[in-house]
Amino acid sequence: MDARTLAALGATLIFWASAFAGIRAGLESYPPGQLALFRFLVASTMLIVYAALTRMRMPEVRDLPSILTLGFLGITVYHVALVYGETTVTAGAASLLIASGPVFTAFLAKVFLGEHLSIYGWLGITVSFFGVALVAFGEVEGVRFDQGAFLILVSAFSTSLYFVFQKPYLKKYSAFQFTAYTIWAGTFFMMAFLPGLTHSIQVASLDATLAVVYLGVFPAALAYVTWTYALSRVPASIATSFLYLSPVLAILIAWLWLGEIPFVLSMIGGFLSLLGVVLLTTRGR
Repeated sequence: MDARTLAALGATLIFWASAFAGIRAGLESYPPGQLALFRFLVASTMLIVYAALTRMRMPEVRDLPSILTLGFLGITVYHVALVYGETTVTAGAASLLIASGPVFTAFLAKVFLGEHLSIYGWLGITVSFFGVALVAFGEVEGVRFDQGAFLILVSAFSTSLYFVFQKPYLKKYSAFQFTAYTIWAGTFFMMAFLPGLTHSIQVASLDATLAVVYLGVFPAALAYVTWTYALSRVPASIATSFLYLSPVLAILIAWLWLGEIPFVLSMIGGFLSLLGVVLLTTRGR
């Protein structure tokens, strides 16, 4: 894992961690489905402009079914299920459920990609998951599971499928190319939420609209490119282990952005999450 890969992972985690605060700000004025669509319309537009300027090649016809499927799973299902789920469960419960994603990915990568973790690797996943659990229970609202919990589990599993089954295509397409293809595909399936979006934009507060635009530019377009780049260079199970640091960064961002002071329990959980990731990345394979 070289400096470029670590930098790509770091940028991804910072952007994705900031998305939780951005989603909460956007939901003040936008329904969940329209928020997801608006966010990825912004991301798709950015990627279209860049693709046109660089004359990016289009995917091979035989790869289109897989690209459409992966875009539907990794973009449409993940983000729509996540925003709807977050409307009914606490932030702590959401972060705990999303933490199952790296576990799903490790099992899927072992079965379909032949990736194998040592006992230290599985220990690292366990320690990190326990750390996320402490972070979740340290949230102000605590951990409360509601009907949205199932949707968040669906989102965690769907993005794990996306991470694992895109790996073979990263040998044929660049990180930017494959990210653009799948984001365009995922946005296409979100068009079911288009009716009423124009009216929502007109009546929404400026802060909410700027939050959604931010979500489209940084946590969506840029972060997915940097994530796919990192995923093309390291095993899926190792790359996704870094996602355990996302709740830790989310706490720091909420502290700086929203003034939410973390509890001691959350800080202890953050330390354990970091410890588990270090163990997994250094001794996991």
